[in-house]
Order: sequence, then structure tokens, then C-alpha cells
Amino acid sequence: MGQNVLVSRFRPSGLLDWTFEIALIFKGFDGLLEIFGGAVLLLLSKETLNGWLVSATQHELSEDPHDFLYTHLLNSGQHLLATSQIYAALYLLSHGLVKVVLVGAVLRNKLWAYPWMMGFLILFIGYQVYQFVLSQSFGLGLLTVFDVFIVWLTYREYQKRRGPRPGRPLPTNLLKQGPSG
Repeated sequence: MGQNVLVSRFRPSGLLDWTFEIALIFKGFDGLLEIFGGAVLLLLSKETLNGWLVSATQHELSEDPHDFLYTHLLNSGQHLLATSQIYAALYLLSHGLVKVVLVGAVLRNKLWAYPWMMGFLILFIGYQVYQFVLSQSFGLGLLTVFDVFIVWLTYREYQKRRGPRPGRPLPTNLLKQGPSG
């Protein structure tokens, strides 16, 4: 039954609609990965996680001890485990859970979810900008730009879904399309 709801909802009509739908699906999968990652951080010991981290980077670092990516991954992971494992776990769990719930609601066209999705993303964009200023992380910068784009697409879709409001004229692009849409 739930799959039929999703299939009947997934009917993008243009490039931006397709982009919005695909971006939402990516956000939903990202939320699931965050929930999984948060659960792993919460349930496993620091020693086990550190062993996995060393094992995952050991081969590359034995070939090139100065490999930027793997030394950065190992150092970041060990720093996280040493200082803030619980914080990271709770952050990932809460962020992922909210993301999955909101993405699911937006995909089912629940109008209440659109403003919540935008507000949630705007809060995290603010946090990401703060973290970007501290770290100058290229990946975080790209994620932030992507999230700004998602907010814009969500706003655009929300305006389309909720339709004209009393006392407000129809957007000119809707007037040009005529009654058939």
C-alpha cells in the first residue's frame, strides 16, 4: 500500500520537478545512512570503531604513509572517537530521523512538511556555514550549496502545491499554461 502512495506521488513534469524529486530521494537515503551511522557510533565501543578505522586505512597507508585522504580519514575518525562519540551519534540519529520523516511526508505531498523541511534545512545550513568557517572543508561547502538549492526547490514546489491563496494573484507562469496545466 505504501509503495502505491509513493508511485502515485512521483510524477514530476519538468526538469526542476525531476531534480526536486531526485534530490529528495537522495536526502532520504542520506537520512537512512545517518541513522545507521549514529546507531553504529552509539552501540559499538570506541575500541571496536577504532579497530575498523585502522583496518580500513591500513592498506593504503602502508603503501603511502602520507596519503592525504587516508591520513585525514584516520585522524578525523580517531579525533571523533576520542572527543565526541556520543554527540556525533545523537546528532546523526536526530538529523537522520528528522530528515527521513520530512522527506517521506514531502514525497507524500503533505503540505505541512514543506515549511518544516525548509526550516530544518535552513537551521542546518546555518550550522554548516559555521563549521565551514572553522574547517574550510570543500565537501561541507558543496553540501551547503546543495542544501541551499534544495531549500529553493522545496519553496518552489510548496508554492505550486498549495495553489493560489485568497487575495493573491496567480503566478504568471500558471496563467500562461491555461487550465490543462
